[in-house]
Amino acid sequence: MPDTKVQETLGGAERAMKRDVRLLFFCQALMNASVVGQVAMGALVGYSLASDKALATLPLALQMVATMAASIPAGIIFARLGRRVGFLMGAAGSFCGALTFALGIWMGDFWVYTLGALPAGIGFGIAQHYRFAAAEVASPAYRPRAISLVMAGGVLAAIFGPELVKHSKDLFAPFLFLGTYLALAVLPILCAVLLTQVRLPPPPPRPKVAVPLARILRRPAFLAAAGTAAMGYGVMNLLMTSTPLEMMACGFGVGASATVIQAHAVAMFAPGFFTGRLIARFGARQIITAGIVLNALCVAVAVDGESFGHFVAALVLLGLGWNFMFTGATTMLGESHAPEERVKAQTANDFIVFGTVACTALGSGAIHAGAGWVPLNLLVLPALAFALGLTLFLRPAVARPA
Repeated sequence: MPDTKVQETLGGAERAMKRDVRLLFFCQALMNASVVGQVAMGALVGYSLASDKALATLPLALQMVATMAASIPAGIIFARLGRRVGFLMGAAGSFCGALTFALGIWMGDFWVYTLGALPAGIGFGIAQHYRFAAAEVASPAYRPRAISLVMAGGVLAAIFGPELVKHSKDLFAPFLFLGTYLALAVLPILCAVLLTQVRLPPPPPRPKVAVPLARILRRPAFLAAAGTAAMGYGVMNLLMTSTPLEMMACGFGVGASATVIQAHAVAMFAPGFFTGRLIARFGARQIITAGIVLNALCVAVAVDGESFGHFVAALVLLGLGWNFMFTGATTMLGESHAPEERVKAQTANDFIVFGTVACTALGSGAIHAGAGWVPLNLLVLPALAFALGLTLFLRPAVARPA
């Protein structure tokens, strides 16, 4: 009888853990849907409102700057007040960002529209920690799968975000996309409701002696994880941001570019249903290497032609490569810190990653306008080579569990 009770208790704990992971999956999906929608239309709105067309991707760039900047205060909030309070604040930021974007479109003011990128970026930055929350609620054996499953919430976002753009962009004509941003403002409200049902861990214990951040930053495992994630995310963002602009230059409409972004987003997140198993079987570094190869194939397809099929194939390869690189790097980050260091290590990691993404978002429009599509694609090859070097040659002396 005692053994039966123990088994029932363990089974109940496992069911509760998987329930929490599923809820985090839907929270991630709702928060990502607004970002996917913004990617599909942000550069086009910026292009239509900006007098200087080289600034078309400035709102997306500022959104990534805000995402980077959010990592530090988010880390403090998570450490002191817990995950729930931090995630609710992120949902509030996304809500305010969507309404400010809508106001900028209604006023026809590029700078008001750009201002919406700041709260939207803060919300997106905080939402990046859902994958870390999944690792914290999961058992050690289930952790890689929990991370990849929560990231797979982007599949729903990939399907829903562009479809929302297509069907709501003309609701308040002639204010193109005004209805879309008003609809996106509802998503963080739904996310906040789900968060009330998730059992999240308490703030991590404070170490008796604080570990200096510089010591974490010097660890080979941290450098490999953060550097690889930064290169993977930066390469993806550089090419993805300019794709709607290049398609517009080739004569494709909003619907076509939204479809390409949708296929790309599905490719980004759908592997989450099995990436965790692949990492558990082959190791994070092997999966990251596969992602680098997929990104290189994306470049080869992109420079080969500019038909609709070329754009779809290139962006699908880009999405798959991002998933393998980013999920592998997130798993590898766990080798770089002890439990009491997790918030500090995660905050530093996201600051580096989204600082890189911000630079690529701003540079994407300028490089595309000044040099063109082919040079923009070829520019990512050195970054991929750098990521490969980090993956192969920076290894931890002793693995440390996250």
